[in-house]
Amino acid sequence: MNTDTLAINTIISESLKNSMTYAEYRDLVSTLVEEKSTTGPNKTENLVTYTMLNDRRMKRWDKTTKITEDASSFISSFDKKITWLVLTESWCGDAAHIMPVINKVAELNDTIDYKVVLRDENEALMNQFLTNGGQAIPKLIMLDSETHEVLNTFGPRPTVATDLVNAYKAEHGSVTAEFKEDLQRWYNKDKGQSTVSDLVNLLS
Repeated sequence: MNTDTLAINTIISESLKNSMTYAEYRDLVSTLVEEKSTTGPNKTENLVTYTMLNDRRMKRWDKTTKITEDASSFISSFDKKITWLVLTESWCGDAAHIMPVINKVAELNDTIDYKVVLRDENEALMNQFLTNGGQAIPKLIMLDSETHEVLNTFGPRPTVATDLVNAYKAEHGSVTAEFKEDLQRWYNKDKGQSTVSDLVNLLS
């Protein structure tokens, strides 16, 4: 095992020790809402508001996310023990739409262990899994549960949403507040199906 692999394995093992279940993460976010707070070092009014909004979004997706029969039967038949380690923060808009869907998929198969860590408390891990050089979240790292070998990654958005963002940036240079609202509407319309599709591909 080379030095780089050893270093990444150590970082992953440490992060897993600090990880929480999805249920614990949901409890944490609900508590933060009651305390008018947010995860991360910056407790700005905006981030507190986003955390409150995201708690509502996650509650909705926890209740309403549906997985098709085809996807369900494929996910249920997966037989390798893996861990989905997800980096996130409570204020992240994309994460609020994606994390409940990851949970619905993981619930279909006992071999999938879904763990959550906060990005700003796990910077060494985040820096191993940057997107175009940035600490974009949510980021799912798929690991072999026994060896902690990195098998694949997903995020920070489903492929379809990533394409929408990239096309908009190519045309306009950067993402505007209006576009972010359009993206929220896209998530609402998509109902998590693009995320399910990407997660099925991850297991393939």
